[in-house]
Amino acid sequence: MSVSRHVIQYAQGRAVRRIMRSMPWIGGVVALATLGASMRRKGIARGALDTALDMTPFVGALKNGLEAVRGRDFVPDRAPSLAAPRRRT
Repeated sequence: MSVSRHVIQYAQGRAVRRIMRSMPWIGGVVALATLGASMRRKGIARGALDTALDMTPFVGALKNGLEAVRGRDFVPDRAPSLAAPRRRT
């Protein structure tokens, strides 16, 4: 194997390790981006709990995988209110 091939493999290995180290941070950024929508759907406390679980590196991945298999959320949405929303005139 030539020296240039070794250099290419070394560089690829370092790039993959760098990307793998940044994956938890990317998941945290995505979870923070969806914080507002989660809080509107689930309420403040449940939405914050759901986002905190999603931001935790391995727990969030496990939670999302199990939710996909199970077909529903672990932290349920709040019950819809019975009153119709008021319209502003």
